[in-house]
This record gives sequence, structure tokens and C-alpha cells, in this order.
Amino acid sequence: MGSASDLDKVRVVFETLDMFQTPYETAVISAHRTPELVQEYAESAARKGIKVIIAAAGLAAALPGALSALVDIPVIGLPLSGGPMGGIDALFSVTGMPPGNPVGAVGIDSARNATLLALRILGLSDPRIRQELSRVRMQAAQEVGDKARVLRDRGLPAWEPEGVDTGE
Repeated sequence: MGSASDLDKVRVVFETLDMFQTPYETAVISAHRTPELVQEYAESAARKGIKVIIAAAGLAAALPGALSALVDIPVIGLPLSGGPMGGIDALFSVTGMPPGNPVGAVGIDSARNATLLALRILGLSDPRIRQELSRVRMQAAQEVGDKARVLRDRGLPAWEPEGVDTGE
């Protein structure tokens, strides 16, 4: 992350990785204030075999692009809200990379989606992660179905998909 003050917005990354029992490391480095640390981190990531980087930053959000320029592994940019533009500037920075310097992007403050995208990348070569992702996806679908049933239970005319067991 670009600043220790980003921790509360990024905490979901750690919680989700812990839930998936996936090892990770954290770093506070700034593309603008500590460019030498960005270079050092990029070199160490390659040496350590890190497979995906989630780079969270607000405002100009240069960190994801700076890291992507230095590594050959996927970098996911997590734009963070803040400042006078509320994170729109960070979103534009993350999505506005020049040709040859790709950064995957998620929505502003979308730490969970950034993590799930990283896990999907890791799941390409790890069946355990892939299986857990499938379980989480099915659980989310079940939760939507449960919420839809609440509408019917309140007497509202709720649409029911054809051929799906609604539990009645």
C-alpha cells in the first residue's frame, strides 16, 4: 500500500487471504516518496516467487503502474478513496496505464474484489484455491436466493426462476 493510513481500506485483503489460507506479505511503499523502495520491493518479489501483487493507492495512485513496470508478474491496482475527487483520480490512474505496462484494476475501495481476482489467478495453478473459490461463489449465490425469498415472505410479488427449487 502507498501509505500506512490505507490500512483500514486494505484490511479486507488480509482477512480474505487468511480465510483462503493463502500466504502473503505486506509493504508500505510509495512510488513518489520512496521510489528506491519500490525498485527494491519489485526485485525481491521476483526473487521470492511472489505470483501476484495487489497494489493499493489513492490520489495519483502511481504505485500499481510503477510496480508493473518493474515486474513480470500480474499487478492488480486497488484504487483507494480520498482526496477532493473521492478516488476517481486513483481509478483513472490505475486504469490509464500506457501500452506494455498492464495493471488489472478493480473499483474504488474494492479490496475484496482485488483479492478474489488475485486468488483466481493463483487458482489457475492451485486446485485447493480453485475449489475454495467455487465454494465461496456457490455460497454467495445461495445468499442471494435467501434474500429473494424474503421478498416473497413479505408478501411482495417476487419473480421465481423456472425449474429452480425454491425450498417449498
